[in-house]
Amino acid sequence: MADQDDSDARSAKLRSFYASLVATPNAADPCIEAAFVAVPREPFAGPGPWSILASHVWRSQDRGPLYVTTPDDDTAFLYQDVLIAIDAARGINIGQPSLHALCLDALAPQPGETVIQVGTGSGYYTALLAHLVGPDGQVHGREIDPGLAERTAHNLVPWPWARVEARSGAAEGLPTADAIYVNAGAPRPARAWLDALRPEGRLLFPLQPEKGRGGMLLIRRGAGASAWPARFVSPSIFIPLQGLAEDGSGGLAKAFAQGQLAAVRAIRFDGPPDASCWYDGGDWWLSTKEP
Repeated sequence: MADQDDSDARSAKLRSFYASLVATPNAADPCIEAAFVAVPREPFAGPGPWSILASHVWRSQDRGPLYVTTPDDDTAFLYQDVLIAIDAARGINIGQPSLHALCLDALAPQPGETVIQVGTGSGYYTALLAHLVGPDGQVHGREIDPGLAERTAHNLVPWPWARVEARSGAAEGLPTADAIYVNAGAPRPARAWLDALRPEGRLLFPLQPEKGRGGMLLIRRGAGASAWPARFVSPSIFIPLQGLAEDGSGGLAKAFAQGQLAAVRAIRFDGPPDASCWYDGGDWWLSTKEP
């Protein structure tokens, strides 16, 4: 029992440092840092040693990601601003904590709200969402990989108000939600996400071309039907979402290549696009003008 108490105390001390490392520079809301303190990373990473993505090493896409294996199972390796592999062969990781701290701060889940997460992985950020909405809220996870969904469900037992289903997160039939957090790159917002948002609901997802880097796009459902507020929170790159194919024109990659992400102010559903168009997605487009 004493050994377990010592282990728990060490984990808590590491989490406190780690939370200040990843959240303090990236999240204005102190609740985000508190969530990183409260939720242990160990159950979601699995037993060590662990494979950590060497993100500073650039390699050609055909060679895949490069991982470095920790020398042992010291939990101090988990409490750094690193991506930890949950399936290195497929490049599936527990994502970078500093990016998620920034994104969770932008999404701003509140106590009592209903949140949908698309792409739970092993459930670490699902648990953070559950902590943020509290037992009066709900978190609905969608994970298309049945094995990962099962792993998430096991890891979420301490948060019974958070559940996961092994199904596509881009399909129709999503519950209505105050916030939707997508953790897989998509070339457009799925209609199901837009339809599921309650008034003033927030959608944050990685708008991303088939190849290359994209950006975390935050959309807030406005009162009108023709235009809603939208802005990029950060550049990003995620594994692609299954079931939403790009149109093949290459226009999204060109839009990101031209930069000026900070200029985007709205997503519009009317047309045709005018001179303020940053990217034309066909039946939707991003504009540099306020809605």
